[in-house]
Amino acid sequence: PGPPRYTNRLINEKSPYLLQHAHNPVDWYPWGQEAFDKAKKENKLIFLSVGYSTCHWCHVMEEESFQNKEIGAIMNENFVCIKVDREERPDVDKVYMTFVQATSGGGGWPMSVWLTPDLKPFAGGTYFPPEDSARRIGFRTLLLRVAEQWRQNKDALLESSQKILEALLAMSQIRVQGQQSPPPSEEVLATCFQQLSNSYDEEYGGFSESPKFPTPVNLNFLFTYWALHRATPEGARALQMALHTLKMMAHGGIHDHIGQGFHRYSTDQHWHVPHFEKMLYDQGQLVAAYSRAFQISGDEFFADVAGDILLYVSRDLSDQAGGFYSAEDADSYPTAASSEKREGAFCVWGAEEIRALLPDPVEGAAEGTTLGDVFMHHYGVKEDGNVSPMQDPHQELKGKNVLIIRSSVELTAARFGLEQGRLSALLRDSQHRLRAARAQRPRPHLDTKMLASWNGLMISGFAQAGAALARQEYVSRAAQAAGFLRRHLFDPASGRLLRSCYRGEDSAVEQSAVPIQGFLEDYVFVIQALFDLYEASLDQSWLEWALQLQHMQDKLFWDPKGFAYFSSEAGDSSLLLRLKDDQDGAEPNANSVTVTNLLRAACYSGHAEWVEKAGQILAAFSERLQKIPLALPEMARATAVFHHTLKQVVICGDPQGEDTKEMLRCVHSVFSPNKVVLMLADGDSAGFLYRQLPFLSSLERKDGKATAYLCSNFACSLPVTSPQELRGLLCQ
Repeated sequence: PGPPRYTNRLINEKSPYLLQHAHNPVDWYPWGQEAFDKAKKENKLIFLSVGYSTCHWCHVMEEESFQNKEIGAIMNENFVCIKVDREERPDVDKVYMTFVQATSGGGGWPMSVWLTPDLKPFAGGTYFPPEDSARRIGFRTLLLRVAEQWRQNKDALLESSQKILEALLAMSQIRVQGQQSPPPSEEVLATCFQQLSNSYDEEYGGFSESPKFPTPVNLNFLFTYWALHRATPEGARALQMALHTLKMMAHGGIHDHIGQGFHRYSTDQHWHVPHFEKMLYDQGQLVAAYSRAFQISGDEFFADVAGDILLYVSRDLSDQAGGFYSAEDADSYPTAASSEKREGAFCVWGAEEIRALLPDPVEGAAEGTTLGDVFMHHYGVKEDGNVSPMQDPHQELKGKNVLIIRSSVELTAARFGLEQGRLSALLRDSQHRLRAARAQRPRPHLDTKMLASWNGLMISGFAQAGAALARQEYVSRAAQAAGFLRRHLFDPASGRLLRSCYRGEDSAVEQSAVPIQGFLEDYVFVIQALFDLYEASLDQSWLEWALQLQHMQDKLFWDPKGFAYFSSEAGDSSLLLRLKDDQDGAEPNANSVTVTNLLRAACYSGHAEWVEKAGQILAAFSERLQKIPLALPEMARATAVFHHTLKQVVICGDPQGEDTKEMLRCVHSVFSPNKVVLMLADGDSAGFLYRQLPFLSSLERKDGKATAYLCSNFACSLPVTSPQELRGLLCQ
């Protein structure tokens, strides 16, 4: 294409999403004072559009409406138009999404909201088609109607926006009521388990019919529930639900069988046809879930899936400086000559394409059997495509196949008369060839923005997998990424985290002119990551930094009146509401994760006020935890950790000694939801942990061997010197 015909202010931004809109005929502004001042000065309404760079329907609305010259002219004449990347500014997104959900009963992206010049919302929705249809109003009509309303009924609109704001304030408050205490954990756990059990899909796993999201928060809750109820039928069912869901997801089309990693969600009940974007936060949480599944079951299948996710992230979402990119898009050009992108084009296959790539006859199978026959049978490939028209409303996948494991290795081997080991080798060879063919296709857009919070989730994934699978290279990759955060997303002068940085020219890491300060979720997920990294590496500098960040989090976000943490800092006049998230969704809610963080921080530091804060958060969410814990499975899990008191596993010994390493391998191989690990190296009595926890100075090696103590509330069990004894203690 020649030089762009239009260029707006977004050309000066760093966000890949905002840059995607820099050549629209719409006079877009980024969120900021310049746009607010213009709206006030010209007494114009604001049209706010919020999305993210790998969002399929955001691309559709851009193509249909924001690239349309006539619609652009209507927008420019009547509104001050603002674009926001929800991943850069989750605070702005949350305020207006709360409005859209409250007034329309649904939400999602792109989000389209009309605001008064003082930023109060009065109308909104999500995706709008450009023109009216029999079923719904078009975007053009809506723009003209809203502009007319403002001309005719300005006072009524202003009054209504004020009432809406007051109602939103009232309904979004989460605070402790009177002398409320944390809810009883057994009751919360039992209710949450029951609610998950009732919504569980017995055949395909997961917790709804469709669409189906991975929601690792549900699986983590079930693992903890099992660990606390191992001997009961409910405990056994909880474990079966979690492991079956993880297996079905790994077999499904939501799992990329050629390029590794997981897509965002499945549009059907069978985990078959996904929305094809891949998000960093899913990879980080899923690798932790598959690592736990391996710890609990010992089944190598789960370890392989964890390794597969980490291979994808290391290869495709890693910056050379050590950070992790945010996402890969769903849409791409089917061929280099195509003029139009299609959803899933990079990932789907025609049957004839597979036959051409895998023509080799298979020795030992029936005559005429090719490698293509074996592969197509195993992965459910059909001659005319395996995607139901119901899952493909725009016919983008017509005649194509989304690979899904339809048959076990045993059954496929039996069908073709092959040994299982030989079949596995043939399938690996086939995947390798398809991967090479796929590498020739135009790649989907990569969002190279690097977010502190999502990097935190991914560091946790690498660290937990490294510990559970005994893979040192994963721990090293986690440490490399933590070093990246320290260099690029932390300001040592103020002690504060930054939200985002970007891959710039010549692949250098860049920061925006005015860096975005970290939000609650950035602190919470980074602190969790540093604790996980400390436990996997035993490098106390990560622990020290985590505790500093916890103090900063308390200072910036704690609500001393209503308890729990606000999602954003005080003092931003452009934010109408200071909210607390109340749901564990695709990502866990920051207040949920911070309960466990606070309990771990207290174990590492001896600061009892952090235990008190953890209890106060649970008290603030008490009503919701007792009525619908299904909305907060991660916080429900944390109530159990709170009531069962964390156990400190203290190991004394020479960090390089084989006996010490064996004890640590034992600790890491056992899934125990309420343990924290402390390593005491010989002669380290001036070290950070000794300074924090005086009781440690009384613990020492027994008979010259690496020795473990299990401590609770800073009182310790008798010492043990064999991994078997330690395993027994941990499993109690």
